[in-house]
Amino acid sequence: MHDLSLRWFVGMLLLVPAVAGAQTPQQAGTLSIAGQTDQAPVVRINGKSYVDIESLARITHGSVQFSRTQTILTLPRAAGEAARAETKARPPQLSESFLSAEIEELTQIREWRASLVNAIQNNYPVTDIWVGKLRRSADGKLQLAIAAATTEPDQKGAEFLKNEFTNMQQMSDQFLAMQTKASYIAPDSFDNNALDQKILSCQRALVSMAATKQFQDEVSCR
Repeated sequence: MHDLSLRWFVGMLLLVPAVAGAQTPQQAGTLSIAGQTDQAPVVRINGKSYVDIESLARITHGSVQFSRTQTILTLPRAAGEAARAETKARPPQLSESFLSAEIEELTQIREWRASLVNAIQNNYPVTDIWVGKLRRSADGKLQLAIAAATTEPDQKGAEFLKNEFTNMQQMSDQFLAMQTKASYIAPDSFDNNALDQKILSCQRALVSMAATKQFQDEVSCR
């Protein structure tokens, strides 16, 4: 048996030499392909092995066409090649460990923002005591997400998470500064807040990435 690759088959079969004056073909066994049950007879001419093209097409589940002086052998793509092509076409996914840490960090940032919005809209005092607690908790979750980022897509996602945390801290600091200057902050302060809109937009993008497990660039997360 000859365990040969399909590419070698094509090269072997299409190089059909002139046999004028050659020695009589001699039966030299059979050709088998790993994973296939069919066989094709092999003959030797002038010390070289040959297989009938139609027999090769049969055992490889391919097809052969004859067009005047041209012979066309079409071979099916091997399963391994198809799998490799599919893997190459599909971009690498975010790892499960990073996704879990990312979701926890996004949940913490969402709680931080919700607490801040609730305080402003209900005229509650914004103090560093409770804001600092939320900030430290979000920072702790962020560090866990960074540590879980083991692949290139993970690391890109971690950069976006860091930017989201930074923007949330910046907005929180803004309202803390406003509170020290005035006892009243307008409840609609978030309506046209560009930083808040950026935070929300990036959060939606990160949630979408978690759902698809694919990293995607997002301007609001830069």
